[in-house]
Amino acid sequence: MVITAIEVYQAPIKLKKPFVISLGPLTHAGNIYVVISTNIGLTGFGECSPFMTINGESMETGFVVAQYLAKKLIGMNPLEIEKCTVAMDSVIFGNSSIKSAFDMALYDIAAQNSGVPLYRFLGGKNNKTIQTDYTVSLGDKKTMAEDAVQIKNRGFQFIKVKVGESKEKDIERIRLIRESIGPEIPLRLDANQGWNTNDAVEILNAVADCNIQLCEEPIPRWNFMELPEIREKSPIPIMADESCCDHHDAQRLIDLEACELFNIKLGKSAGIFTAIKIIELAEMAGINIQIGGFLESRLGFTASAHLALTSKNIVYFDFDTPLMLIDDPVIGGIQYLENGKIQIPETPGLGASIEPDFLKTLKKVAIKN
Repeated sequence: MVITAIEVYQAPIKLKKPFVISLGPLTHAGNIYVVISTNIGLTGFGECSPFMTINGESMETGFVVAQYLAKKLIGMNPLEIEKCTVAMDSVIFGNSSIKSAFDMALYDIAAQNSGVPLYRFLGGKNNKTIQTDYTVSLGDKKTMAEDAVQIKNRGFQFIKVKVGESKEKDIERIRLIRESIGPEIPLRLDANQGWNTNDAVEILNAVADCNIQLCEEPIPRWNFMELPEIREKSPIPIMADESCCDHHDAQRLIDLEACELFNIKLGKSAGIFTAIKIIELAEMAGINIQIGGFLESRLGFTASAHLALTSKNIVYFDFDTPLMLIDDPVIGGIQYLENGKIQIPETPGLGASIEPDFLKTLKKVAIKN
C-alpha cells in the first residue's frame, strides 16, 4: 500500500462564546484537516488545532508546513507509521500539532486495514463509556460561578476551572464556585502556567477543603525543576501539561518525581505514536493520565477517545471543546450522551470523517503522486 494523495484544509471554526485562559482569550478554533488517500482505496482523516501560545503553531503556519510533510510522505507505505514519523521529523523540527494530524490519518488507515476500531488496533480491550468534564472559562468570579452552576445543571459530573491570574482572585473564584454548586461535584484546576511557586503552594493549600481533584500546570513550563517542591507542599495532586509534551519530558518529570499526573494531548506529542511512549512510561512509574486536547472538533477528539481506552492508567477525560464550537462538520465519531458521557465508534479505523460539503467551503491544497 502506498500514499497517493494528501489534501490539507484550513478550518477556522467560531466558538459559541469567547474562551479565556491565563494565556489569553480565544474566539475561534483555527484547525487543520488532513486527508490521506491510498492506492487501495483506503482514506484516513486527521485533525489538529494549533495553539500559538502553547506549541508555537498557528493554522496558517501549519498549513504551510503540512505541504512539506505531504510531499515527503507521498509514495510511502502508510502502515509503516514509525518510518513515516521519522520521515516527518527529517523534514522539520518540532511542529507537533500539524504532525499530529498526519499521524492521526495514518493510524486511521492502519486500523481500517486491520478491520478493527482504532482503540482495538492500539491494544484496547473493551469500549467503556468515558465521561468528560466541562470547563469554566477565566473571568470575573461572579460570572465563573454562574457558569459553573449552568454546567452542573446540564448534568456534568466534573467541572474544570481555569485560573492563573492572581493569588487573591483565584482563591476567591474557587471558593465562590464551590459555594455556588455545592460540595459534591469535584473541581479540576488549570492554571495554564499562571502562578509562581510560592503562590501555587499558598493557593492550593487555601482551597484544599474545596473538593479539588487536581491542578494542571501551576507554574511556567520552563520552571519544571520547581514542580517537585509544589508537589511536596501541595495537598492537591499536580498534573503536568505544558511541561509534558513527549516521552523525553515524561521521563524527566518521572526522574524528578515532579508530579502525580500527566496530561496527554495529541497536539503536544505529535500524535498517537509518541503518546503511546508517554503512556508506557507512566504505567511503569505508576502515574495516572488525563487525555485532553486543544480546540479540535469531534474528529480529533475521536482519536483521543480511542487512545483513552488503551490503559488502566488513563482515568481523566477532558473532551469538552467540541461542545463549544458553532459548527460540527463531523460524520460519525464520538457521541456525547447525558452527564458528559461519551460513546466511541465501533466501526473500523477512526470511525469519523468530515462532511464533503463542509470541506468544499475551506481553503485547500492537494499534493499528489
